[in-house]
Amino acid sequence: MFYHLLYPLKDFISGLNILRYITFRAGGAALFALLVSFIVGPLIIRKLKAGQFNEEIRDDGPESHLQKAGTPTMGGLIILCATLIPTLLFAKLDNLYVWLVMIAMLWMGAVGFTDDFFKVRLKKKKGLIARYKLAGQVLLGLCLGLVIVLYPEKLSEGFAGSVTSTTLPFLKDTLLDFGLFYIPMVILVVTATSNGVNLTDGLDGLAIGVVGIASVAVAAMCYISGHVLFSDYLNIIYLEGSGELTIFAAALAGAALGFLWFNAYPAQVFMGDTGSLAIGGALGMLFVLIKKELLLIIIGGVFVIEAVSVIVQKLYFKYTKKKFGEGRRVFKMAPIHHHFELLGWPESKVVVRLWIVEILLVVVSLTTFKVR
Repeated sequence: MFYHLLYPLKDFISGLNILRYITFRAGGAALFALLVSFIVGPLIIRKLKAGQFNEEIRDDGPESHLQKAGTPTMGGLIILCATLIPTLLFAKLDNLYVWLVMIAMLWMGAVGFTDDFFKVRLKKKKGLIARYKLAGQVLLGLCLGLVIVLYPEKLSEGFAGSVTSTTLPFLKDTLLDFGLFYIPMVILVVTATSNGVNLTDGLDGLAIGVVGIASVAVAAMCYISGHVLFSDYLNIIYLEGSGELTIFAAALAGAALGFLWFNAYPAQVFMGDTGSLAIGGALGMLFVLIKKELLLIIIGGVFVIEAVSVIVQKLYFKYTKKKFGEGRRVFKMAPIHHHFELLGWPESKVVVRLWIVEILLVVVSLTTFKVR
């Protein structure tokens, strides 16, 4: 909005010329997101407490988590405000990339909000029925996938030239064409990422810290993909206009840092599915839009590990119960962060160590741009 309102005045106020630079607007979005978090955070937390939107602690979770009962949830509303408001203010609003990723965040935020509302207000222990939640994720992936396939030229010429393809990490000038499986791939990415973030959100500060670290890396990737010289130098697909996604990713990083202020141990508020599903859907869509879907496996490695630990635990339990008549477990508890807790690690140590793992994964991911 600022760009459209103020940049045309550059001939009269020369200083406004700075709005043409994505780096300036991205920095502004990140700082403004942090400011919005600090302003709306306490207000939303008070409203959630007054409305008794408190987290229901699972009986089958670690005993140490029972003391968290009564902590307000649905704090993802803070993240949504702190990400979307700066994006609307600092991004170019005639850019389809920006609208697609904002729609993804809003859509999954609405699904998550419904799930949280069912849990805390209607007292339905499992929240929104799983198949309805999955339907929301699949429908989002289907709609966005169709828009991309049917109107790729609205994104950019580079996107239209490789609409169903994606970049292969570590390989130069090599693309993987999904062909007819492109839309199912988009659905898989959106669904898997939103569920991965949701499963990771089990310790104070864990999920939002990982998201903040990943968002900084994604912001850099968006900027490079939308820069004609940098993308050519690094031998990646140049996607004109995708640099505007840097604004959204920077805003998400600022929002993550702001929310961490309230979510750090001991948490004053939990993001709930309102936040985790919204963030996951947005992150998944970012990787789709810059054609780095496979790189998500590395950058989102912590989310992958958390999700895989749950899948392995469930499959092994069912297998051993069928074969031996008694279910056995690979981990003391899944997701894997609870396994480490039951090994005797303090919650804060588990969180910080997984942040370190995420930083290492980001470094590996960024090296793939040069090792080609």
